[in-house]
Amino acid sequence: MSGLARGLQNFISDLRNAKSKEEEQKRVDKELANIRKKFTGSGKQLGEDGSNQALNSYHRKKYVWKLVYIHVLGYDVDFGHAEVLALVRSAKYSEKNVGYAALSLLLRGDDPMMNSIINTVRKDLTTPGPASSKSNVPVTDTAQSLALCTIANISGLELLQTLHPDVQRTLLASSSSPGVKKKSALCLLRLVRANPKLMLGKEFAPQVAKLLQDKHLGVLTSSMSLLYGVASHSPKEYESLIPYVVHVLGMLVLKKKCAREYLYYRTPSPWLQIKLLKFLQLYPQAIIQGAQDNGDDKSAAHISQLTSVVSKILTETDVSDSINKSNADHAILFEAVNLIVTWGSSGPAQLREGAMKLLGKFISVREPNIRYLGLMTMAKLAQLEGSNESIKKHQETVLVSLKDADISVRRRALDLLFVMCDTDNAERIVDQLVAHLVLADAAIREEMVLKIAILAEKYATDLRWYVDTILKLISISGDHVSDAIWHRVVQIVTNHPQGDLQAYTAATLLVAASPRRCHETAVRVASYVLGEFGFLVAERPGMSGEEQFRILHQHWATSSPQTRAILVSTYAKLANLYEECRPLVAPVFARCKNSVDVEIQQRSAEYAAMREAFNAEAVEDLLREMPPFEDKKKSALEQRLREKEGDDSAAVAKAARPSKAQRERAAQSAAAARAAEEVAAQQAAEQNAVNDPISPISDGSPGADGLDKPKVGIPKDIIPAMRKAFANLCTSASGVLFENSLLQVGVKHEYVNSQGRISIFFGNLGKAPLQHFRVLVDDCEHLRMQKQGTQGLLDENEDGGCTVAIRTQAKLLLLVEVTAPFDDAPAMRVVFETEDGEAHEYPLRIPIVATCFMEPVTLEPGAFMQRWKSLDGNDRECQEVIKAPPNAPQIDEESMERVARIITDGLKFGRCQGCDPTPWTVSGAATFRTAAKDANGNNINVGCLIRVEANPQAGAFRITTRTLHALCSKAVKNVVLVSIKLAQV
Repeated sequence: MSGLARGLQNFISDLRNAKSKEEEQKRVDKELANIRKKFTGSGKQLGEDGSNQALNSYHRKKYVWKLVYIHVLGYDVDFGHAEVLALVRSAKYSEKNVGYAALSLLLRGDDPMMNSIINTVRKDLTTPGPASSKSNVPVTDTAQSLALCTIANISGLELLQTLHPDVQRTLLASSSSPGVKKKSALCLLRLVRANPKLMLGKEFAPQVAKLLQDKHLGVLTSSMSLLYGVASHSPKEYESLIPYVVHVLGMLVLKKKCAREYLYYRTPSPWLQIKLLKFLQLYPQAIIQGAQDNGDDKSAAHISQLTSVVSKILTETDVSDSINKSNADHAILFEAVNLIVTWGSSGPAQLREGAMKLLGKFISVREPNIRYLGLMTMAKLAQLEGSNESIKKHQETVLVSLKDADISVRRRALDLLFVMCDTDNAERIVDQLVAHLVLADAAIREEMVLKIAILAEKYATDLRWYVDTILKLISISGDHVSDAIWHRVVQIVTNHPQGDLQAYTAATLLVAASPRRCHETAVRVASYVLGEFGFLVAERPGMSGEEQFRILHQHWATSSPQTRAILVSTYAKLANLYEECRPLVAPVFARCKNSVDVEIQQRSAEYAAMREAFNAEAVEDLLREMPPFEDKKKSALEQRLREKEGDDSAAVAKAARPSKAQRERAAQSAAAARAAEEVAAQQAAEQNAVNDPISPISDGSPGADGLDKPKVGIPKDIIPAMRKAFANLCTSASGVLFENSLLQVGVKHEYVNSQGRISIFFGNLGKAPLQHFRVLVDDCEHLRMQKQGTQGLLDENEDGGCTVAIRTQAKLLLLVEVTAPFDDAPAMRVVFETEDGEAHEYPLRIPIVATCFMEPVTLEPGAFMQRWKSLDGNDRECQEVIKAPPNAPQIDEESMERVARIITDGLKFGRCQGCDPTPWTVSGAATFRTAAKDANGNNINVGCLIRVEANPQAGAFRITTRTLHALCSKAVKNVVLVSIKLAQV
């Protein structure tokens, strides 16, 4: 070009010699004006495409080269496109070369002028030209190459959709030279990256198979680049090409068949080997499927060949004196190890062991690049099941790499230590990392702190060690301990009330915050934990509430507004718990009411006014300890690690898998939560005004008798009616216990002293017979029970039972004798099937309660009060206060008469009148009769006293029962409670 475009060289020299930007701009503007003038011709000089026909080849090429250079410098070029297209259409190679170069740079795919040049590009791409080397006409390969390079560098969806079939045909044409095929494959790859939907895998895969059989390694290398690009988007569509890829890989590795020009330091085409291995990594299940296809000899042969290839790469790769050969060989090796990693535990175990042994050798060499790749690949290999023990052998070498001068090597060593950590070596690795943290530079400290915190939490068998580790991190590198780390400490301590963790943490943090020079993060976590759990250590010497306030408040002056806000909340909790802290806290709140920080001002004002606005009980509820935090699937620390390292990081994959210690803690927390829920549910049931103390529904659940088929239970909408019916039957001789559209259960019962006769009727209300009808009555320790019933009714075999026809009944007779006090009604399950095979099971309770066996006793007021006082005591008395419903009538003397009738007629107590001067008290006495005998052969009976006191102003009743037997007191109280509730509704 120097001989043809001297003017271009002079122009470039002028721009390089410019002394300022303004001088360069002036020279460019002058040249653009000159070029524009040359390109602009008169009407006769302009061709059909708008180009100036008067320009000769030399000047046209020179001016276009100048436009290209000006464009490369960053200046806008908005003319000359017609001259570029004229050069592209030229038959001369020198002009076509300039035209295609300018076309790639100056025009875009969506430019309207591109439509006029598409046919020319297609012609150059597909039509052979003269092959004469004497004339100045390009040979076919040259024109095709220029067209392919231009298509690959021009964007535009319409252009891609128009030309990509021509590029594909050129790639697959048998007449195309290897050079053209290589450029076609790479050009097609560019087009696919721009629009992945251009290629249909099912149609293109057989065509790629032909390319993979080409003997030219350059064509194979370019074809593999294309194949890997398209397979990355849709791997399943190209899975059939695995045998071809394995065959090519075997030719290179096992047979060393390679043209001389593709040997790189005696390594056969390392770039092609890498591409082949990367393609195989897209199919981790290929080796499993090959092992399962025992009858397919071809599949087994390919898997065997692949295993041999990988094994040879592992065994023959070594550190070379030539850095270039060493780099090439190790690039292949690490891709082979990545392939072993993708196979996972399903791959051959000897390959995993060989890879681990080789990597252990590489992480100890002096070459930093090899050591870096060795550490990174070993971290990936460590994720495989069963490889952890092999990696532990190299733990000391990895710890040495943690002190490497290269920070990238230190990062990879940190990743590998993170991945190889488990319950056995966690404490040692964490302690080593904490010790190294003192010497680590600032560039890696934040990452180390984050990973140490995750490891300490993940593998802590004793959470006290976890707390101590976090405190060490704060003391060594507090500036790099993020809020997410100390928030996690608070969450774990709050969610694990078992043992002494909360008290230990409070005491440890109080000691950590005692020095006047203390990191602010330690002050924050100590402030929060002491506010929540400081009361657990307040009785210890030097840890009183006043001392806790003094230690925390010494950091007030040096704390940030965020820390002060936490301290204000802690002060409020300390003042609520300790009377001696209130005079110390009040001045702080008074000063902070005028704070410039809105958060501190609002907290102080609200806490100061809280005791005046609410009663002591409400303040206690507002300032009680926080409930357990919600356990999320991903902790904030894992999310932070994912943000820093990405989803593909081995450390992220390791952090996502819960450790054995975490699973055990989760199980303990779940068990504690279930226990707390059971206690809360029990308390709620006792306090719920709708839920009776004596439930009509037994604890049995559908399917309890062993039937596999699903069963229909009691509908929830009829449970309120069942409660009312059960309560009525506790005080009446007969009634309906249960009723729905299929079944009615009626009860008639009578009692004499300690014996009772209970008749239960099961009526069919449906439109079809009830089949396999059975009743299962649980035996009770406190009742002797005889059962008689309709034939088959008491069968325990699930295939037995009786059939209850339409509008008929089955009958069950129970003869019972009580032997001891009890507070739970006997359970009964009714099981049957409908005509269409639908199974039903209703868990019920029989209304046999303690008051059924009472015999009334009439006492004079003096004798009643004397016996009442003699039965005083927590183990003899049972008391409960109930409030009448909001819509209940006001308590008056008529209400008290109804209560008296419940006590005497329903519960069989004798009324003791005159015990109280007011009409708002009902007192009664009775004897609970049992069939049990004492040493003298006399029946054992239990005397029972009851008092129901009303408070008309509060709309409430207080029920108190006293007996010599605590269970008897509770049982009588429950029945009275249910009966009075029912009477008030």
